[in-house]
Amino acid sequence: MLNCIVYRCSRQDEMYLYLRADVEQDTLPEALLKKMGQLTEVMPLSLSANSKLARANPEKVMAALSENGYYLQLPPPKHIDPKLYWGD
Repeated sequence: MLNCIVYRCSRQDEMYLYLRADVEQDTLPEALLKKMGQLTEVMPLSLSANSKLARANPEKVMAALSENGYYLQLPPPKHIDPKLYWGD
């Protein structure tokens, strides 16, 4: 099991950040923090290879959490706001 906290990102609908439970938000890359905007906690989550996730492969999420401490779940392509990539 790998424990994480799922956050909703304010700058883009349907974009979520999975943050490993032992990682602090302020240790994330500055560029990533800017793209996400304000984070709102959605739920704590215990992941295993058998977990069911709506739009992500649990094994890929767990690998990213183990390696980077976070996993960014992007919305479906037709829902991405183009301004997200322009910066502020």
